[in-house]
Amino acid sequence: MPNRQAIETTLGKLFDAERTVRKLHDELAMLPPDQTLDVLLNAVQAAKAEQDEDEAVLRLVRLSSLLGEHEGPRAVDALVDVLASEHPEARRAAGEELEGLAYDRFKEVAQGVERALARLPAGSPALYELPYLIAEVPEPGVTKLLAMFLKHSDADAVSAAIEALVEIGDPGSAALLRPLVGDKRTVEMEDDSSDATSDVTLGELAEEALGMLSPYEDDEEEERS
Repeated sequence: MPNRQAIETTLGKLFDAERTVRKLHDELAMLPPDQTLDVLLNAVQAAKAEQDEDEAVLRLVRLSSLLGEHEGPRAVDALVDVLASEHPEARRAAGEELEGLAYDRFKEVAQGVERALARLPAGSPALYELPYLIAEVPEPGVTKLLAMFLKHSDADAVSAAIEALVEIGDPGSAALLRPLVGDKRTVEMEDDSSDATSDVTLGELAEEALGMLSPYEDDEEEERS
């Protein structure tokens, strides 16, 4: 068992390493953005192809942090590409950066989401993650984006958009959800009270969502009257 001095020594090394990481990060962030972004984009693709999972995650997490320092469509698309990776930790890091960018430059991220809907294949993890991410941003354009997810061929993306609309609680969303009632496509959902999962149809999810939104509709009608 290590003694107290050994633990303190190791902790000191960890602090030193963190200082070095922050210093190098700041140095990279200060370089000319176009040239740096070219390198970062290549590094994202290399990291996604990395066979060592720990190494891939380490790189993608750090690259997400660096991409968050940049503006423009290429940086947003690269973060979406990380969000589309198979590694949950990397997706979480990319999602946090995208959400932060959306608060500051919503239009830029919204356009990236639209491109993602057009370019990512069905089954991409990003299509499932993005609705929850943009639902956190208090912008009027969020509902319009989620409506686009409702029309996607990826059932998981549709289910995520349904849940995101319920989370927002906009009664106007009911009109977007009604066309999905009767949709027989199925998704796997976790039981909140256990670790069990079950298959439900999108139509069932839409009906449940409409039931949750109905009190908001009633409140809106009362305000109008």
